[in-house]
Amino acid sequence: MTNIGIFGWGNLGKAVADNLHDFPDVQLKVIFSRRPHAIEAKYPVASVADMPDWVGKIDVLLLCSGSATDLPEQTPAAVKLFNVVDSFDTHARIPAHFTAVDSAAKVAGHLGLISAGWDPGLFSLARTYFNAFLPDGTDYTFWGKGVSQGHSDAIRRVAGVKRGVQYTVPREDAIARVRSGERPALTTREKHLRECYVVAEKGADCKKIEAEIKNMPNYFAEYDTVVHFISEEEFERDHRAMPHGGFVLRSGNHTSAHKSLLELNIKLDSNPHFTSSVLLAYARAVHRMFAEGRRGCITVFDVPPAALYAGMPEELRKNLL
Repeated sequence: MTNIGIFGWGNLGKAVADNLHDFPDVQLKVIFSRRPHAIEAKYPVASVADMPDWVGKIDVLLLCSGSATDLPEQTPAAVKLFNVVDSFDTHARIPAHFTAVDSAAKVAGHLGLISAGWDPGLFSLARTYFNAFLPDGTDYTFWGKGVSQGHSDAIRRVAGVKRGVQYTVPREDAIARVRSGERPALTTREKHLRECYVVAEKGADCKKIEAEIKNMPNYFAEYDTVVHFISEEEFERDHRAMPHGGFVLRSGNHTSAHKSLLELNIKLDSNPHFTSSVLLAYARAVHRMFAEGRRGCITVFDVPPAALYAGMPEELRKNLL
C-alpha cells in the first residue's frame, strides 16, 4: 500500500481524490491546504503549517499546484519532508527545477519525481522511444484543441483577471504536412494558436491585461495569441469543461526507399483527471523506488515501466507483453 498526501485543492488535487477508486493499492491519508475548513468533511485535512507533523506518516506527497509560481518553491521545500511527485510543465524551466529539487532531496534523503503528466510525461516518453527507434527523423508535438491547466493558471495570475481559461489550438495545415511525410521545419508560431477567454475584474484595464498575457515568456510570447473578454455568465456556460489532447509524431527514413511515421494521439474529456491518474501511477513507482534505495530527483525517463504497474512482473509478461 502507498499512503499519499495531496498538496493543492484545485482541479488537479480534486481529480486525484476522484480517481483513487482506480488505484486500490494507493490510500489518501491527508490533504494539506491553506484553507482546510473549505474542503469537504469527507476528506482528511490538515493545515499546510502542520506538514512537519506528518513526516513518516505518508509515503509520497502529490503536489497539485500551478507551475507558474507555486511548484518552483513548493516542490524543493516539500521534498525536504517527504518523497514527492509534481506535474511541473514549464518545459524551458525543467532543468533548473530539477537541480533545485535534486539538491534538496539528496540532503534530506528523499526521492522526488518532477514533471509527471502527459506533456511533459507520457509525450516525453513517446519522443524518447520514437527517437531511439527512428534515428533519422524529425519530431513534432501538437497540443489540443483543449484547455491547458498551466497556461490557464498563468492567465489567472495576471492582475485584473477574475477568471480565465486558455485553449491550445493546433494548426491543421501543419499537422497535414507532417502526416504527408514532408518533414517541414515549423516554428512554434506555425504549429499552434493560443486562444484565451478572460473575465476581467470590474474596472480593470483590459488592454493592459491583454498585453501582459500576449507578452508572457514561456507561455504566450512565442505564439499567435487571441484574448477574448467575456462575461462571467458566458464563462460559466461555455468554459467550465476541461478537455484536452494532442499528438506526438516522428517522421523519418530507414533508407531512401523506406519511410516511417510514428504517432501517439490522445483525446481527453478531462485533462486534470487523466493527469491525476498519471501522478498516482508515479506515486506508486516513487514509493517502490525509494524502498529500493533511490534518492534525489528523477523524471519519467528514470522510472522502469514495471514500477508503474499495479500488478506483478509476471502479470505484465503474461498479459501485456
